[in-house]
Amino acid sequence: MIQQQTVLKVVDNSGAKRVRCIKKLGKLKQTNAKLGDIILVSILSLRNKLKKTSKVTQGSVFKALIMQTKRKTQKKDGSTFFYKENISCLINKQGKPVGTRILKPISKELRKKKFLRFVNISVGFF
Repeated sequence: MIQQQTVLKVVDNSGAKRVRCIKKLGKLKQTNAKLGDIILVSILSLRNKLKKTSKVTQGSVFKALIMQTKRKTQKKDGSTFFYKENISCLINKQGKPVGTRILKPISKELRKKKFLRFVNISVGFF
């Protein structure tokens, strides 16, 4: 579960390294974000030492899609799975990814939630 002030790792090639969650977008009553939810984030640190080559700047605000969480997630067949770290991917205002590649495999649950554009540019899925 991702709450406000949670620090996430970015796995696309947009130039951001770490982001902090500002707010969960969508349903108002839910305060925690799960796998496949969209959140509003602020960029904490950049991946490149050369700031000219990155597509984002430090302190800017973007939307992000949550791709992996440490919290256990249960499938419909009863099996559970979890990951080692919280991972996200940056999104622009039109809902398209900021980067052109995703550097880690993503789960099949994102494919079921109609995020096919992210599945196409990723390394693979499991």
